[in-house]
Amino acid sequence: MSEHQPVTRMMKAMEELGVTSTTLSDEEKRLLDEQGYVLFPHLIDEVWLQQLRAKYEELMEKEGQSAGMEVHQENGTRRLSDLVNKGEVFDGIYTHPKLLAAVFHIIGCEFKLSSLNGRDAIPGEGHQSLHADWGRLEEGEPFHVVNSLWMLDDFTSENGATRVVPGTHRLFKSPEETMSNPADEHPEQVLALAPAGTVLVFNAHLWHGGTCNVTQNTRRALHCYFSAREFPQQLNQREYLRLETFRRISPAARYLLDVE
Repeated sequence: MSEHQPVTRMMKAMEELGVTSTTLSDEEKRLLDEQGYVLFPHLIDEVWLQQLRAKYEELMEKEGQSAGMEVHQENGTRRLSDLVNKGEVFDGIYTHPKLLAAVFHIIGCEFKLSSLNGRDAIPGEGHQSLHADWGRLEEGEPFHVVNSLWMLDDFTSENGATRVVPGTHRLFKSPEETMSNPADEHPEQVLALAPAGTVLVFNAHLWHGGTCNVTQNTRRALHCYFSAREFPQQLNQREYLRLETFRRISPAARYLLDVE
């Protein structure tokens, strides 16, 4: 195997899933490079949005206290995990051309799905300290992870919208190293406010965190997380993949899951 074969296979999978050199605009690339995040409005159409909401609630009711246990359960939130195996309605998330183009732009090499989960903060809960989804990078070290939030409900300043601190993916420092308390507001933080159907994609080395939901309603989101291919997945897809899922999805999707 030559050193160029892995990139060739990645590019083949991307092409099969509809990613081209123009899938991301120059402005979207600039935002990812400089701010570390970009919002894609209307990426989820109304029919798909209703289907995702219905499946989300169906799984919450079905799984009850076990919901999210495959990866993580969190006080003050409802969680779902292993969504790759829990409905065809989720297939279009981790294979979406716009998302894949952004992931490739950030990581710049072979990557794979790390996990596909759900999270929503219950009323009165959800505040998180600022954090990155990776340990502190050293200068010159490449980016390893990308995350995305698929908004099933409007993200507002009252219902726990995610906060991000633009540009912090390039600091090579952690929030703990620069803030007396990462749970506090950061003077440069921005709330990702957007209507349902929007997708927030961000370099997961960017400082970010959920805020408190002070409404009486839920604020649902799906988290689609990718890592460079050489690192372990948050959820081992080979261990969890169901035969029916393997048969349903395309070879390119199998490659993204690293289950070929």
